[in-house]
Amino acid sequence: MLESKQPLPASYQTKFSQYLASGRSPIHRCLPRGLPSANILLEIDFQQSIRYECGTTILLVQVDLQTMKYGFIIDNRKCIGCHACTVACKTENDVALGVNRTWVKYVERGVFPATRRVFQVTRCNHCDNPPCVTICPVSAMFRRKDGIVDFDSDMCIGCKACMQACPYDAIHLEPDRHTAAKCHYCAHRTEVGLEPACVTVCPEHAIVAGDLDDPVSEIAQLRATQSVRVRKPEQGTRPKLYYIDGDESAIVPTAARHEPFYMMSQRNPRLHGGGAVYDPGSPFLQQNALAAYDVSHERPWGWLVPLYLWLKSIGSGVLVLPAVAVAIGWMAPNRLRDIVLSLIAMIFTAATAMALIADLTRKDRFLRILLRPQNKSWLARGTYVLILYSALAGLFWLSSMARLAAVSAALVWPTILAGFLAAVYTAFLFKQCEGRDLWQTPLLGPHLIVQTLLCGAVVFAILPRSVRGDTSHEPLPAIALAIFLVLHLAMMLIEVTMPHATENGGYAAWLISRGPFRILFWAGSVLAGVLVPLIFLWLAPLSPMILATASLLALAGLFAFEWCFVMAGQSVPNS
Repeated sequence: MLESKQPLPASYQTKFSQYLASGRSPIHRCLPRGLPSANILLEIDFQQSIRYECGTTILLVQVDLQTMKYGFIIDNRKCIGCHACTVACKTENDVALGVNRTWVKYVERGVFPATRRVFQVTRCNHCDNPPCVTICPVSAMFRRKDGIVDFDSDMCIGCKACMQACPYDAIHLEPDRHTAAKCHYCAHRTEVGLEPACVTVCPEHAIVAGDLDDPVSEIAQLRATQSVRVRKPEQGTRPKLYYIDGDESAIVPTAARHEPFYMMSQRNPRLHGGGAVYDPGSPFLQQNALAAYDVSHERPWGWLVPLYLWLKSIGSGVLVLPAVAVAIGWMAPNRLRDIVLSLIAMIFTAATAMALIADLTRKDRFLRILLRPQNKSWLARGTYVLILYSALAGLFWLSSMARLAAVSAALVWPTILAGFLAAVYTAFLFKQCEGRDLWQTPLLGPHLIVQTLLCGAVVFAILPRSVRGDTSHEPLPAIALAIFLVLHLAMMLIEVTMPHATENGGYAAWLISRGPFRILFWAGSVLAGVLVPLIFLWLAPLSPMILATASLLALAGLFAFEWCFVMAGQSVPNS
């Protein structure tokens, strides 16, 4: 017996009969051969089985979706850039103005009169290894058994992590629902044997959809006999959107020059974060390649994410320096210092969590990360890491308040280790952001640890002597601050000057060092945030006023760097 059966809409019955008879249905190979074209589909159990009538016989056919792998081929030899696929997609799926599930990019190449216009139909690649599914903390993005990457708007919390993970700019936020959406292969049509709307409407049959694992299907035969390519194969996503005669200037997002206006529109200046940055001085531009039409994409994460990184660095490292100094005998245990520092740790960790929640577009659904987490996501894992660190810091504070010295001594190092984990988990989260290659640097984890130690030294230096306690090494706060400032400077310079494996990462680093972020980086992060504090510490390392000024400048410079790192990473176009 079938379960969860849904009656097929009457308007689809005739279409399905004709489609099945044509032999082009994605599920036709699962049905018995030689059926008359008058068969009528009666019911469908989505993704599992179909039931239809053939004369006086009612047949039930099980569909093995494990043997199916849906994909697309875009035949650029036929595409005429008519935008019919874009319009059909918007109509079929009720896509709001200002966002697109599929769109056509125009690139013009050459010098007049030897010019050529090329088109690129762009949408979700329905990857076999979809990073948007891995990073989603609540399984709102998921890969079906038939290879379609789908989404559940009712589950989405609006964290926008999937938008950072997608290397193809295929995901957007629905303006009305404030949840993630994208091409879902017209799953509601595919499940009843119909092709996606964009395939049906294309006047040149330039879009081919079907089962890549069916050797007799048109899409499988095209892939086997034609020279095809995919976008960004180096990301390891195994995309299933193939291009015949794909042009390099359109395939590579950083290749074509973009003007403030296109042939039929202007770039949208009201996008959140301003969208991608197309700097005319980019070293990655191809000669004589101009984007004549494209759509804009927002920067998903705004100022709250640099703030989150900054707050987390402060909160997770405040206990380290005093604990090390006590362990090596440079300082005596101090109950008041432990109370103050653990309280600072709890306050800044709570502020970190508040920044994360504030950045969600569906804050009312935040508890789903705790109640229904997707355990492969480092956004979900990181939430539990912050809870663990907050709990240990809270217990350490309580034991210090209660004068339980033995308990405090037992808790201090587990709390410090949890703080390091809270600091470094963001490197694993950013590693899942496959669309932001700057964030894939192997130095990010160590740099986050250095930032945490730097913030711990800043807090330690700012503490009044009555709270900090006496030390046998009077310049200890200044020395520690100077050491971590130098390490921070070295890692910043390496991250923006070292060679990057991809143009995406290289362009983001260029935007920081030579592009629109250069003034904030060199004047704010390097000069005011590192060099000036080092000069102050060298001139008067024992002056409380100088020490406090250098510490505050270091914090300001660190926030400037977090801003450059997060925003430049998102400023690279992915489509």
